[in-house]
Amino acid sequence: MAIKKILLGSVSTLILLLNFTVISSAAKSKEATPNQQFVQVKGQDLIQPDGSKLYIVGTNLGNWLNPEGYMFGFQRMNSPRLINELFCELVGPDKAAEFWQQFKDNYITRNDIDFIASTGANTIRLPFHYKLFTDEDYMGKTSNQDGFARIDSVVDWCKANNLYLILDMHDAPGGQTGDNIDDSFGYPWLMESEKSQQQFMDIWKRIAEYYKNEPTILGYELINEPVATYFENRDELNSQLNDLYTRTVPVIREVDPNHIILIGAPQWNSNFEPLRDFDFSRDPQIMFTCHRYGGDASAEAIGNFISFRDWSNRPMYMGEIGHNTDQWQSDFVKAMKENNIGYTFWPYKKIDNSCMMGIVMPEEWEEIVSFAEAPHHTYAEIRELKPNRERAAVALNKFIKQCKTKNCVPQESYIKSIGLQLP
Repeated sequence: MAIKKILLGSVSTLILLLNFTVISSAAKSKEATPNQQFVQVKGQDLIQPDGSKLYIVGTNLGNWLNPEGYMFGFQRMNSPRLINELFCELVGPDKAAEFWQQFKDNYITRNDIDFIASTGANTIRLPFHYKLFTDEDYMGKTSNQDGFARIDSVVDWCKANNLYLILDMHDAPGGQTGDNIDDSFGYPWLMESEKSQQQFMDIWKRIAEYYKNEPTILGYELINEPVATYFENRDELNSQLNDLYTRTVPVIREVDPNHIILIGAPQWNSNFEPLRDFDFSRDPQIMFTCHRYGGDASAEAIGNFISFRDWSNRPMYMGEIGHNTDQWQSDFVKAMKENNIGYTFWPYKKIDNSCMMGIVMPEEWEEIVSFAEAPHHTYAEIRELKPNRERAAVALNKFIKQCKTKNCVPQESYIKSIGLQLP
């Protein structure tokens, strides 16, 4: 009898252990399920939730949430801050704020995302300014910024079109580049400012917390083109960039273990040597992003990117490329495809034809450009040189009309040159 009880007890214990093992395995499987909904890094490839490989092909929504002067036809007034000053000088701050609201409502809409998807693209990169997540003065608002609302709309439109979305902080607190593209004051102050770095990490943590369960978002690109080539102390700045990456990744992982984090190289996303000192080995969801404009359109031209990709055994993606002839772009697409480097061309829309969708400028816009390029460093020059206020207002209103998708001109040869097709 005692032996029977012992045997029964042993069997019961074994059953409990087996049940616990099954339950534990099921629990682990359940915990792992959310990850399976997201694009995953696997060696040098990106793997979609259905197990198939993702080769990124697409475009950038440049100028929409981070205005750049040349896309308006300006050279001198070339950053968001300077463009806003120009519009305020032309029509006053109230009318300028109204323009920015209309601009955000009309420059990119569902129609644009539908069109991009119809060409065969699978991914969109969305550049944004950090101020969209603060109460700083930016694009017509001084509080209650609409960053989440704007990105939410693109997420919904992409989801409806089976497109992935990459979020790119193009303009970081303090400035990460030191040029007009980061809306800075001519130096990458982010690398030296603890206050700016904390704000940078706080904003990314908010974004990651907000989108942690959204599989339409492929990943978070921490900063665009950090540390320009101009600075004599760039080696020190590059080291500080590595430190910032090292601090930021765990902050995001506190709230979001799922999304890929994209790391860009210093010196226009082109110098990957400093990143050999960045320890990415502990995070399986990190990949790298490069940029290329001009030069030879061959695999040799991106040899350093390929070399770093092979050394890191992580995916490499060309986040920006373009502004060249159709033949150059077509040749570069071939080189990238042969070497497993996906791409998003820059940009989708602007005022001329080196893009997917060209804006036909209104007649009155020439006066705006002339004033923008004229030297008006003093208030007297502003008063003497600026166009008639009413004509300036007409020009801004017409720009809003012309930038709508239905009034833009699809650039067929450009679209074909980047590996896509008109529907």
